[in-house]
Formats: sequence, C-alpha cells, structure tokens
Amino acid sequence: MYGYALSRGIGQGNCVAELTKVLGLHAADIESTIQQLLKMGLLRELPNQEIAAVPPEEAVSRLVGPLEREVRARRTRIEETRSLLMSFLPVFEVSLAARQQPRPFELLEELSVVRAAIAELAAAAQEEILTAQPGGARQESILEEAAPRDEAALARGVRMRILYQHTARFSLGTTAYVERAQNGGAQVRTLDDYFPRFLIFDRKTAVLTVLGHPQAALLVREPNVVAFMIEMYERMWLTGDPYTADHGRRSEISDDLKQAIVRLLVKGMTDASIATRLGMSVRTCRRHIADLMTELGAQSRFQAGHLLAARETNPESRVECDL
Repeated sequence: MYGYALSRGIGQGNCVAELTKVLGLHAADIESTIQQLLKMGLLRELPNQEIAAVPPEEAVSRLVGPLEREVRARRTRIEETRSLLMSFLPVFEVSLAARQQPRPFELLEELSVVRAAIAELAAAAQEEILTAQPGGARQESILEEAAPRDEAALARGVRMRILYQHTARFSLGTTAYVERAQNGGAQVRTLDDYFPRFLIFDRKTAVLTVLGHPQAALLVREPNVVAFMIEMYERMWLTGDPYTADHGRRSEISDDLKQAIVRLLVKGMTDASIATRLGMSVRTCRRHIADLMTELGAQSRFQAGHLLAARETNPESRVECDL
C-alpha cells in the first residue's frame, strides 16, 4: 500500500474497488491499512481529499521528534529529581553514623542479655580483660561457663587479671577455676574488703553491676568513665595478695579476714553487713565474732566493740586474735 501510494497516490481516481483489485486485499483491509499508515505518518491527507505518501525521514521527524523531546524532558526531570533526593544524603549519613556509634551507656536488664554481652566482649577482646568479682566463693555454674571462654581468650594471647575477695580461697570450685586460669597465664589476687563487681575489656568497654538489680548490668563505653574504673582497678590490684592454694598462705589470709572483721565490728556494722562485705556467710561471720568475743572476755557486742576500739587507739596493748 505504501509503495502504491508512492507511485500513484491514493485519491478519488483510485477507489477502494481498484485498490482491492490491484493489491488483492479485501476492502476492510484496504481501509485498515490506510489508517495504520496515516497513524504512522507515512501517509498524509491533502486538502483535496487525496492521500500522499510521506518520506520516512519526515515521518520520523513528525512522530519521533515529539517523543524524543518528551524523553529529553523526562531525563531532565529525572536528573533534577535525583539531585533533589540526593541532597538529603548528608543528613542521612550523619544520622546513620549516630545510630551506628555505640552509646556511651547501655542498660542491660536481663541476665541472659548480660551473659551474652560478656561472652561477645570476651570473644572480641584482643589485648586485656580485667575482672573484679567480689562475694567470696563463686557459683560452680558460672565458673563452668566462664572457664572455656577465659581459656580461649588466654590462648589468643589476651592478658587477664582477676580480683577476688579472700574468702574465695576457701572454695574448692573457685580454686580449681583459678588454677586453670593461672595455667593459661592469668594473674589472680584477693582482697580482704568488699569492692564493686565489674569487668573491663581492652580498656574500652566495661560491664558494671547495677545497684539493687542483681540480674542487670550497665554497659559503659564512655572513655573517661572507663579510664576512672581502670585506675580504681589498678589501685585495688596493688593492695591485693597473689592467689595461691598454699595452706600456709591460707592461714595468712585467714588472719587478714580476722582483722577485717575486727575493723568492721569496731565501726558498729551488723553481722549481716560484715558478712556481705567480706563475702562470707552470716553463719561463718557470727562464729568468728563469737570466737573473738570469747577471746576478749566480752559479754556483749557493745563491750567487744569498746575493747576493740581501745586496742585500735592503743596499739601497744593490742593482742592478735587467733581465729
């Protein structure tokens, strides 16, 4: 049909019947084809009701040109929209960095979460782990959980120091754990008095118990607070005694505990408070106090406190108590 229109044109002189005969098409196909070529721009209606063929280049210019202009306009709009949206990227990155930066203080309120955090920090430690564990003998279940974790850290070359109270020395389970840790290179010392429970990993992150919430812990990443805790640890470490299983050394530690009981008794503390502070049972504490009162010949705690206070002010008259 396009070739016929190029050679002869389409108009009143060549009706549909003629086109049907020449092209071998049905009348309906003739009308449909003409309309399709008109739509494509390859045919054009003239004022005299004739139809002329149009060069493909002209058809492209007339039909594709507007599409190309629309495409260019859309591309310009795309770039403008992209530029507008990407202008928010700095704000997003600042916010993302703030979200990804660890918070300086994080409260962990469930024991399972606390243990998971400690396990993760211990596994990631590369240089040093400092541990302060007051309260005397530790639970065997906790020691069983801690032993493989600590041995793995020591095997990686991580330095480890552990602080206990003197009363931990009289626990077979704690002593067995200490021996395993020391075989791996850990250093362990004990103190007579109470101290806070905390752990410090690589001098960057600390885990601190929460007062009044034994199942919770505070994760501390604030550098100044961690530095303060490290300094406090170092001071405690200097006053601690190396942990040994030697019986003679145990006797010396028992003497230190005795003196600690005397000191706290003079301050007027209750049996329960003394026991908690020294990491022993109330029953053991009361037995020591009873032995002390017997040695002093005191009939009451008040009288014992008075006699002990007199010894504190007059050291020459002080007689060591053998508990």
